[in-house]
Amino acid sequence: NGSDVVYCDEDKLDDQTGICFEPHFKPDYNPDLLCCNNYICHMLFVRSSLLSKTGCLNPELSGAQDHDLLLRLSEVTEKFFHIPKILYTWRCHRDSTAQNPESKAYAYLAGKNAIDEHYMRCRIPATCEPMPLPGWYRTEFSLKDKPLVSVLIPNRDHADDLKRCIGSVLEKSVYRNLEILIIENGSTEPETFALYDSLRADERIRILNWDKPFNYSAINNFAAGEASGELLLLLNNDTEMISPDAIESMAGYCLRRDVGAVGARLLYGDDTIQHAGVLVGVSEGADHVFLHYHRDNPGYMGRAIVSQDMSAVTAACMMVRKSVYLEAGGMDEQFRVAYNDVDFCLKLQENGYRVVYDAFAEWYHYESKTRGYEESDEQKARFEKEKQLLRERWPARMLQDPYYNRNLSLRHGYYER
Repeated sequence: NGSDVVYCDEDKLDDQTGICFEPHFKPDYNPDLLCCNNYICHMLFVRSSLLSKTGCLNPELSGAQDHDLLLRLSEVTEKFFHIPKILYTWRCHRDSTAQNPESKAYAYLAGKNAIDEHYMRCRIPATCEPMPLPGWYRTEFSLKDKPLVSVLIPNRDHADDLKRCIGSVLEKSVYRNLEILIIENGSTEPETFALYDSLRADERIRILNWDKPFNYSAINNFAAGEASGELLLLLNNDTEMISPDAIESMAGYCLRRDVGAVGARLLYGDDTIQHAGVLVGVSEGADHVFLHYHRDNPGYMGRAIVSQDMSAVTAACMMVRKSVYLEAGGMDEQFRVAYNDVDFCLKLQENGYRVVYDAFAEWYHYESKTRGYEESDEQKARFEKEKQLLRERWPARMLQDPYYNRNLSLRHGYYER
């Protein structure tokens, strides 16, 4: 099929009981996940002509030679093909990495070096740091150029939530080149307008008026046209920054020319996951993964706690270059409330961009205070109409999300069979 690199799913074999366990059902080619973990591992086939460009295994990176090779291959080809079948089984014994990851700590240092060298070759201003989970890494960006980020916040009343949201950004963020655009849409409470009056004293904040019925896509399209920043951060008014470097980390991904949009890790107030990326085709539409897992739970194969490419991320906290946003025509205003972000992310991928879930840009999301839950018959009917529109527009992605695996359930986003 013209592929340059082929890999498959795998599992492990207990050499004492003969029982196979811990199947690893992998996603299709996911270069940002590869920079966090050697998820490809075994079994691997490589076109021999490519090795003349990349070289073979590097003995100086003992323990991570295969990870290093995969990263070098990713620099010269994207023709990776994944066979979603278990064709490789690790035999586990007491001292093996498969059974006892800590038995080869030197391999994880070599993995860090392999990723750092990859970033240097690609001229990406980043390094990686090992995570507590052996074999997993966090990418940290060091941006010399810090373009203006326009933070777009639609708002209707809920003055206390808006004040907390803006306050967290202005007080916590280490990224300082910001403007904040609040898009006022139908507020009636005096406290809201009193807050606006106080916020206008800050030259970084502007209040825009949208006097039409609520349409999340239209509001953000309008605000994007008014924004001065090279980067847009779409942000719900019921969010609160946790990580001081959240905007810097998201910008690090977003400034890459191959990336279209970046989403954050959103937590409920009880420190369980609200958003860790979106799977398409799940729940007959699209759904967040690892919903309600505790923030410390690594999830399936560490997927809840590491950055990676995804089919979609939520626009409750999503960064995109303004030029890319306009190139895609903004968000489709037929999706007034639901699935506008999913449709937008799929459009970006159709245009050749990646969508990245940044696991280390953490925010709280006190969900649904902007518009409430889908409770009335009218709201439920509108939601189902928008879900159907998504299904009709992206039928192939509904059948198979390339960042998931066909062996896993489509009933929910928990990476279970």
